[in-house]
Amino acid sequence: MSFFDAVLLDWVGTLIVPKWGPAQARPRGALWIERALRQLGRDSSEAEVQRISAALVAAGKRPDVERGWSRADASAAAHRESYDRWTDAAGVDPVLADELYAALSDATDNPFATDVEPTLAALKATGLKVAIVSDIHFDIRPGFVKAGLDRYVDSYVLSFEHGVCKPDPALFRLALDRLGVRPDRALMVGDRSGYDGAAVETGIATLLVPPLTQVTEERLHLVLAACGIPIRSTAPFVT
Repeated sequence: MSFFDAVLLDWVGTLIVPKWGPAQARPRGALWIERALRQLGRDSSEAEVQRISAALVAAGKRPDVERGWSRADASAAAHRESYDRWTDAAGVDPVLADELYAALSDATDNPFATDVEPTLAALKATGLKVAIVSDIHFDIRPGFVKAGLDRYVDSYVLSFEHGVCKPDPALFRLALDRLGVRPDRALMVGDRSGYDGAAVETGIATLLVPPLTQVTEERLHLVLAACGIPIRSTAPFVT
């Protein structure tokens, strides 16, 4: 028998590798920018990609840009406003900015970590409910559907749909209410202490893992261990 009745999972950094972390101004790599340039038929040389990347990193460190991301995921409009502030500060022209934003907001272009499917399957097989609790500005459900993972998810609690972001306890409470689970019978799993870690203030046990940097990193066996579910994989914890 599991120690919990439900598991709440963060999305970016926990289940998928982010394309870009604007608040941290840390790129996943050049692919995101290169694809946008190619889509527009522009120079996609390494030098041009690195120039744009460096400009975005520098702009992301500006105080006004950093402040703008604080509640950006509370709505789609707020996120776009913060994004435009960032790309304007980086000197990115509007056409390229639009192309980059479309890629940033594509839920179907985010590969899941290799251990996501077996972990979700094990949770559901044990009878646990699963909710995805994410600070995000667009609907991520299509990504789960494309990957064949939607069948394992009971509820999606997305910040932009409710006007509230982590670490506000309201987002966690909403997930609990939707699942019909008490705080002491739920486990929150995420990768950011200041955001996902705030679930403990709602009475939810919380497991924090380092953010993903590549899809082959396997960490979710820790979730099964925390739930008291036998681990069938012996994959090492990669950092």
